[in-house]
Amino acid sequence: MKVSFGTFLRSQFAKQPAVLKADLAGKTVIVLGANTGLGFEASKHFGSMNPGRLILACRSQSKGEAALKKLKTATGYTKAELWLIDLSDFESVKRFADKFERDGGRLDILVENAALSTPKFQPTRDGWESSLYVNDLATPLLAFLLLPAMIKTAERYSVIPRIVVVASETHYWVTLDKKVLQSPNILKTMGSSEYCTKDTMANRYPLTKMINIFFVRAFNDRLPVSTPLVIDAVNPGLCKTELMRDVKGFMAMIFGALMNVLAFTAEEGSRQLVYGAIAHPDKPDGLRGQYLSACRIFEVSDFILSPEGVKAQNRIW
Repeated sequence: MKVSFGTFLRSQFAKQPAVLKADLAGKTVIVLGANTGLGFEASKHFGSMNPGRLILACRSQSKGEAALKKLKTATGYTKAELWLIDLSDFESVKRFADKFERDGGRLDILVENAALSTPKFQPTRDGWESSLYVNDLATPLLAFLLLPAMIKTAERYSVIPRIVVVASETHYWVTLDKKVLQSPNILKTMGSSEYCTKDTMANRYPLTKMINIFFVRAFNDRLPVSTPLVIDAVNPGLCKTELMRDVKGFMAMIFGALMNVLAFTAEEGSRQLVYGAIAHPDKPDGLRGQYLSACRIFEVSDFILSPEGVKAQNRIW
C-alpha cells in the first residue's frame, strides 16, 4: 500500500475519533515515555479510567515527578507511580523488568511509546546508533522481559493483556537498501557508525518505525493462537511533541511551519495509543499483529508485504 503526500495531508486534516473509555479498575498499565507528549496524554486518558495501578516509565526523576503532579491535577487520579527506565541502556531495561518481577503484580497493558529521532549518529555506551537502540532494541527487550508477567496475568485473571507499540505512517515512505539487506546482520549494520552517514540518517526515524512494525508482526506470528496476548502497532499521526527537538537550523524552520499547519495535538495523537490498548474488548483477537491508524486497521507498506520485506522481518527477528 503506497501512501502519497496527498493521502498523508488528507489523513492529517481528518477529524480525530473521540477517545475510547473502559473500566480499568484493578488493572495495571505501564506507559513508556510518560512524562511528555503522547505518553503523558495517554497516561492522562488511562488515569481517568481509574486503573488499579498506572506506572509512568520515565528516564528523568524530576520530569517524571512533575508529570505525576500534572496527572493528578488533570484527572484527580492518585495511584500513579514513577518508575525510572533509560531505554538507551539495556541494563536499565533489565533493572526495570527485575523490579516488576519482584513486585509480583499483574500487568494488563504495556504501551511502548519509544521514539527517539536524531539527524546524526549518536552512539550509546554500547556503540549502537541511539535511535535504533531505543526504538528497536530496548523496546522489544522490555516486551520480552515483561511477557511472563503478562501471561501470568492472563491466566490468573482470565483477561487478554495487550502490548501497544507506537509506530508511524512514515514507514510507507522507506525501504531497506541493498547494502543492509545483503549484510550478515541487518541491525548491526544499521546501528554501526560506518553505515550511519548523513545521507542514511536522513531516513533513520521512518526506518526505525518500520522495524517496530516488523517486530509486532514477527512477534505475533510466533505466538500460538491460544496465547492470551494481543500485540499491535499504532500510528498517532504527525503530532506536536518534542520528538524533533534535535533538528536545527533551516530544517527546524521548515519542520516547525509544517507542524503548525498540519500536526495534531499530542492529546489527539494519544487517542490512537488508547485505542490500541482497549478497543474491541469483546473481540480483541482481530487486533493481533495489526497496524492501526485513525482507530482502524490499515494495510502496512508494500515493502513490508513483499518477499524482500518478509525475509528482512524474519532475519531481524
